[in-house]
Amino acid sequence: MTRHRLPVLAATAIAALGAVAATASVDTSPKPGGVYRLKPGIYAQKGTSCSSPANAEIRQYDGRGISTAHSRACRASVLSRRGDRYTVSQSCMDAGAGPGKRFTERQTVTVRDALTFTQASKGAGTTYRYCPIDQLPRGLREAAVHPAS
Repeated sequence: MTRHRLPVLAATAIAALGAVAATASVDTSPKPGGVYRLKPGIYAQKGTSCSSPANAEIRQYDGRGISTAHSRACRASVLSRRGDRYTVSQSCMDAGAGPGKRFTERQTVTVRDALTFTQASKGAGTTYRYCPIDQLPRGLREAAVHPAS
């Protein structure tokens, strides 16, 4: 083999490996953003498994607010912000589905990074971490892809 063909073969092999690695790691879920710089989706209370969280341990961020299993259509209005700590007034429908009254609650949300936040309304807060869709139980996968409004 001649000397000048070796670099061409090496470059071709590296490009092929890079294409395989890039294809395997493509993330098609929404990027962080909205009211908080969080990745939209389902979050589970820190210390619980994404594959089987209890309803009380689940939060869903849709870019506009953070809902629970028993609330929806949440809209957070930022009252103040100091670094990664937000004081908000959040309004939600008091029902996971169907009719419900809207309620408003003052909260403090601390965003550690795009995948972790702590939420508090009274007293100490609770920390939640993002759950990738493939780690969620079947019933939550659809909610993660198509959040209720």
